[in-house]
Amino acid sequence: MPDGTTLAFDFGERRIGVAMGETLLGIAHPLTTIDTEITEQRFTAIGKLIEEWRPAQLVVGLPVHADGTEHDLTRLSRRFANRLKGRFGLPVWLVDERHTSLIAESLLNEAGVRGRKQKPALDQVAAQAILQTWFEQPGEAV
Repeated sequence: MPDGTTLAFDFGERRIGVAMGETLLGIAHPLTTIDTEITEQRFTAIGKLIEEWRPAQLVVGLPVHADGTEHDLTRLSRRFANRLKGRFGLPVWLVDERHTSLIAESLLNEAGVRGRKQKPALDQVAAQAILQTWFEQPGEAV
């Protein structure tokens, strides 16, 4: 994996959580949530983040069932990862995101953010968990 800044995405049909981190430190931080279903608006927002943070690579969480089998959102996440690679020309990695939403909820609970207050931060904290997982065990390259 290249050294430098890494942006990670928790892809959803409505929202995309974004986190960032540095490979040298191996620490992920929540960044933002892109809240739109309009594809062009999503990629415009991602383009601005890429311009601002100048990442060496991108990471996309790959949702699967608890037993590892794929489902509809798995296919959509792979498509999203391929579009990122094609549009921005950066290396893109996929990482198993099983249990990252539970991790995100737990982290927010520990920070005293509960109930409805979690919703605005949940996706970006899930992206943080995805990136932290990738730092510990890189997934598959797109």
